[in-house]
Amino acid sequence: MSPTTADAVPPSRPDRPAPELWPAPRATGPLDAVVPVPGSKSLTNRYLVVAALAERPSLLRAPLVSRDTLLMADGLRALGADVVVGGLGVEGVDEGDWLVHPGPVTGGGRVDCGLAGTVMRFLPPVAALAEQPVAFDGDPRARERPMGAVLDGLRQLGAVVEDGGRGLLPFTVRGPAGGLRGGPVRIDASGSSQFVSALLLVGARCRDGLEVVHDGPELPSAPHVRMTVEVLRDAGVVVDDATPGRWAVEPGEVNALDVHVEPDLSNAGPFLAAAAVAGGRVRVPGWPQATTQAGDLLRDVLDQMGADVTLDREGLVVQGTGELYGLDLDLREAGELAPVITALAALASTPTRLRGIAHLRGHETDRLAALVTEVNSLGGDAEETADGLLVRPRPLHGGVFRTYADHRMATAGAVLGLAVEGVLVEDVATTGKTLPDFPGMWTAMVAGA
Repeated sequence: MSPTTADAVPPSRPDRPAPELWPAPRATGPLDAVVPVPGSKSLTNRYLVVAALAERPSLLRAPLVSRDTLLMADGLRALGADVVVGGLGVEGVDEGDWLVHPGPVTGGGRVDCGLAGTVMRFLPPVAALAEQPVAFDGDPRARERPMGAVLDGLRQLGAVVEDGGRGLLPFTVRGPAGGLRGGPVRIDASGSSQFVSALLLVGARCRDGLEVVHDGPELPSAPHVRMTVEVLRDAGVVVDDATPGRWAVEPGEVNALDVHVEPDLSNAGPFLAAAAVAGGRVRVPGWPQATTQAGDLLRDVLDQMGADVTLDREGLVVQGTGELYGLDLDLREAGELAPVITALAALASTPTRLRGIAHLRGHETDRLAALVTEVNSLGGDAEETADGLLVRPRPLHGGVFRTYADHRMATAGAVLGLAVEGVLVEDVATTGKTLPDFPGMWTAMVAGA
């Protein structure tokens, strides 16, 4: 069991002005909306890294433009690549597309990671391809997110890492003379699958290729590693993932990409959940028939909780009646869905148990403690377990729903506000981390626009 919820959730900073409170719109009737969702953050940032390491320029069509992806683009620019935003008069680059010109990886600069896990974990291995030090830092909460496994992996590859032995931001990374040698690396990635992905992304640029072995408890969010492997294969990189817990990348060229970025299925979660809460129907166009995104699990979850779910060529349609039922669910492979599912669980007529998500204590905030605190602050009945949450039915009331600078907490608060009068979501602007203009999209959906 984690520390008590009161201890685990960071208090508001007394030296900062009170964050703005957003009145979450209440649904007054069944919904009827089509909600186009921007591109996947996870795919956009993986494509950006691979494109920056490729032999020739790459074109990313309809990537996500958000704080996390802009931080990644800026970080890659600091390391020698050039990311050109479409609409600036570049021939062959449409507005909304990005052109990535790779360049020799250079050190001597600084990377601002913000609160983006992909930036703070994916770019240190890229920086280790340079022989000059690169400094990494980020938001205050970013300095609490675990980094030890990827830094240890870089040391095994011959890089010099100066982090004061903390395994946390801030730190500097300097690659060895002659580049990363590669070979076998053994790490415990049970804290985040991003540790594995971060190393794999530079495997083809290692002199001897790279073998990553996960040595620890079960890997969380395994679909994200499969996503990384598929992105590498799209660029012609040879990856052997036939043995569970082991990935081998052959050295060689990284080909240029010309890819269309799928909609972000996890960011679609609150909008689809809205149909289950308020009744009516919500359609997300462009939902892929096959995908490596963990958010695709939403289809089964919403079906189990009482909604009708249909996937066809036009996209994914969720139709609800407002009746919600609890479930017992292992979310190890899709922990990012826990906040929106917890919001649904708090409105359901039977209990819900979410398992396999202890690693969420190390995300943008301690999500388990934060969810328990905020659901209960509205009159709910939620508690932490050793590896997840237990949510029991109880009538909710209005109040302030704090977000702790966590975009998924903010969208969970919006889902609760559909059914509960007077929910005020603190700092809804934090959703800009992965979903620009979430408040406008949400308000339009509720209005049936």
